[in-house]
Amino acid sequence: MSDSPAPTETPAEPKKRSRFPLIAGFIGAILLGGSSFYAVYSGLVLSADPGHRAVAPIDMDFAYIPLENITISLASPSTARFLRFSGQIEVAARSESDMARLHPRFLDVVNTYLRAIDPQDLSEPAALIRIRAQILRRLQVVAGEGHIRDFLITEFILN
Repeated sequence: MSDSPAPTETPAEPKKRSRFPLIAGFIGAILLGGSSFYAVYSGLVLSADPGHRAVAPIDMDFAYIPLENITISLASPSTARFLRFSGQIEVAARSESDMARLHPRFLDVVNTYLRAIDPQDLSEPAALIRIRAQILRRLQVVAGEGHIRDFLITEFILN
């Protein structure tokens, strides 16, 4: 046997990976994102006409038909006992006289709808928006196409 020591193998140190591609990609992403933001924000991209902003025309050809105060008794499970309601119907000016003749029908539609609402639904935050949309749709059905433009709630009191 030989007394010579066995050659010891020293493990080669692993080669460190370069971080250059990672840093270059990060910087490229920041530059690309920043330039994209600037292009959209300044109107260079995705702008129909950067120098001109279109304003919707206001049609002044309308009139209002008031719905006087309506008081409705609510069902007993709710904390409120009465609902006091009033509104304005926005109609095309050319059909104002025809719509004024339908005033009793409008009152009937509003009374019938408000009476059918569950009193607990009135306490929800979106209740007024839903009521307004439902009444508007019902009024448009009664009046026919193209006569009623909008419905405005001017008073809504739960007592």
